[in-house]
Amino acid sequence: MSSQTNDRKLEHVRIVQEDVHVDRRRRYFDEIRLKHRALPELSLDEIDTSVEFLGKRLSFPLLISSMTGGHHELLRKINRNLATAAEATGVAMAVGSQRVMFASPEAEDSFALRSVAPTALLFSNLGAVQLNYGFTVDDCRRAVDVVKADGLYLHLNPLQEAIQPEGDTNFAGLVDKIGDVVERLDVPVILKEVGAGFSEEDVRLAIQVGVRFIDVAGSGGTSWSRIEHHRQSETDSQDLGLLFQDWGIPTPVALRLLQPYTNEITLIASGGIRSGIDMVKAIVLGASLCGVASPFLAPAMESAEAVIALIERLRREFRTAMFVLGAPDVAYLKGNRALLLEEQ
Repeated sequence: MSSQTNDRKLEHVRIVQEDVHVDRRRRYFDEIRLKHRALPELSLDEIDTSVEFLGKRLSFPLLISSMTGGHHELLRKINRNLATAAEATGVAMAVGSQRVMFASPEAEDSFALRSVAPTALLFSNLGAVQLNYGFTVDDCRRAVDVVKADGLYLHLNPLQEAIQPEGDTNFAGLVDKIGDVVERLDVPVILKEVGAGFSEEDVRLAIQVGVRFIDVAGSGGTSWSRIEHHRQSETDSQDLGLLFQDWGIPTPVALRLLQPYTNEITLIASGGIRSGIDMVKAIVLGASLCGVASPFLAPAMESAEAVIALIERLRREFRTAMFVLGAPDVAYLKGNRALLLEEQ
């Protein structure tokens, strides 16, 4: 099992590199139109892009979303370059699933990132379904301790597990187990999908057990269904992963659906966010942070400097969009539906 989990991590990286259509590029955020200001009545130099999240100040509301980690030099390099860049630029980072380190203890060091990111906002990560397969609150604590994380991501991926040849598909009774982790863990728990989005029914269940942070991770970006399609054997249903490759709730739609709950939960937007303009739109729709993953993979395989260059590009795009909206700070954007043209 240890080599299987680790090998799967490497397979996932290889598939994302080799199949450009894994990133669905549905560009759902292009359907959102914002109100341009010809007279923004502010100076570009005075715009404040910073935000505070879980007590830490970020230079702008970017989260490098969960990607990878494991017992291989490439996986260590990716995570260290991402963490180094997050520290240098003042953005947040979530590691990939840490399940691998429970099967392969030598994988732990790929997640031990505080040496290169001593002050960054860091999140650890486990699959929530593993709570139905023997994982405990103590295992969640260990995942947090290895990263020295500020919070724990519990990711939900029923579609991926259904397509995955060796998938864990027992999601029954999971809500109460998530609630137990929320109650007993010393750091906040963030529930996240992996590319199919959250419905209102999902969020109501999460709120009932004490969850206060949701990463909607909607459709439109990376398709884990398509990734797992590549890993199916000839005896499996070859078309299942492709049939479901665009399944789910687009990220902007999920944000709108969950707007009535923003007085009870904090929303993070990920899934198909590919520019600073997309980030601004997500904040206007109610998100507090914006997660980006696959665009960082190639730079992270190169160097921390390459990752920093992409972060700085996104920040400039984000700041420019704020300028032409007349937004002096991120608080002005947050949930400000007057900035949406279609709602005028």
